[in-house]
Amino acid sequence: MPIYEFECNDCGEIFESLVLQGREDEIIECSKCKSSNIKKLLSPGSFRPNGIPKGKGGFNPPPRSCKPGGCSGCMG
Repeated sequence: MPIYEFECNDCGEIFESLVLQGREDEIIECSKCKSSNIKKLLSPGSFRPNGIPKGKGGFNPPPRSCKPGGCSGCMG
């Protein structure tokens, strides 16, 4: 059951909607103004920047380039 992100062409509201399989052609309305003049957005959450994870542990982030204890450009 995918959740899609939409933008209303009338009021600019961005909202999400659950689209059930087999009901893809149902009319979806804006959650704010109830208009059906909407467009589906391409959500960045549906992409994997480094492809499909491989191996036992899944995705391995790139190695840190700063020293232990942190630096100005990282969270550590």
